[in-house]
Amino acid sequence: MALARVHDEAELERFRDVQRLCYRCADEVAATLEPGVTEREACRRMRRWLRAHGVDDWLHTPFAWFGDRTAFRGFRFPTQFLPSGTRLEEGMPYILDMAPVRDGYAADIGYGGVLGENRIWDRVDADLAAHRTLILDLVRERRTFADVYAEVDALIDRQGHQNRHRKYPGRVIGHQVGVIGGILPKRVGFPFGVRFLQTIGRELVKERLEGRSPLWSGAARSQHPPTPGLWAVEPHIAFRGVGVKFEEILVVTGDDAYWLDDDLPHVHRWAGREAAA
Repeated sequence: MALARVHDEAELERFRDVQRLCYRCADEVAATLEPGVTEREACRRMRRWLRAHGVDDWLHTPFAWFGDRTAFRGFRFPTQFLPSGTRLEEGMPYILDMAPVRDGYAADIGYGGVLGENRIWDRVDADLAAHRTLILDLVRERRTFADVYAEVDALIDRQGHQNRHRKYPGRVIGHQVGVIGGILPKRVGFPFGVRFLQTIGRELVKERLEGRSPLWSGAARSQHPPTPGLWAVEPHIAFRGVGVKFEEILVVTGDDAYWLDDDLPHVHRWAGREAAA
């Protein structure tokens, strides 16, 4: 089954439900984090929670990064993204990232937090809010995906931070999301679901023939106007070993764009901080 293009409201609500499920999971698991817990244990908690709430497949299994691993410090190989034995400590930042599928409908989210207090994290998180607004405005202007990527880079530079999404495989800031199906079993080719790998592989070929890509980066393959569909967008910035990101679904139509849901933890956190200021 192909990745999503533009859906009617009933289908969008199915994607919205899965995304909200992810954020509920992140909220509840984050509330259980305590000094000494490892990244692997946090991921086990997310997997158990999601399975208990109807998840039956994965784009990718949950990730967790603690401390300076939130900034991908020293990351050079794909295996370094996998959950490790790093233990959470007071004042440490953390990122929880999950991409489950329920009844074929998928979401991919990133959730940042800190155990206790960390003033650097507060500063970087506050700066991250501008990226959500910038990305939406530029996509609505029909700027090419590569141009949007470059403008995000420029904002990161002005803020004095580091671009960390360039560390992801393919240096992507986003990827298309859709209904996942097919005849392959619902099995994980760790850490990715095999049905997702089949789907994204097919889309890479199809989109390449049309001069596009289901992966959003700053490369030549993203030098095209925003492709209608659903996009999991994940700007990730860092300062002094403290990384912060969000990831959520952006809906792109033929002449407009909007975030699938504004009732999200990071949106409320930023609004509360702005109101307090």
